[in-house]
Amino acid sequence: MAMFEDLKQGLNEVEAFLAGQQEGYKVTVPSHVDVKNIRKGLNLTQARFSNLFGFSLDAVKHWEGGRRTPEASARAFLTVIAKNPKAVIAALNPPRKVAAAKRRFTSKVNRTT
Repeated sequence: MAMFEDLKQGLNEVEAFLAGQQEGYKVTVPSHVDVKNIRKGLNLTQARFSNLFGFSLDAVKHWEGGRRTPEASARAFLTVIAKNPKAVIAALNPPRKVAAAKRRFTSKVNRTT
């Protein structure tokens, strides 16, 4: 629930900025991200998740095991992955991998929207 509130606050700040009510805005990065839930929601192994999104396998294992917490930049990136994995894959991977990933994640994304 805290993640939702963080995202909601960030969106409100962006709206205020776009409406000219605020000079600049500060992005609110979630204080906690459930890496395991994100990965499992995409039906990926730890190794595949780390390779696909550029994390070290050790980092993913430590995050999921609770031994380490992702830094703010990683939490922001993980939030984007959770919301739109296809966009991240398109930005980070060659076109042939993107086509395969779109097919894989389309059914998952369509079921959650």
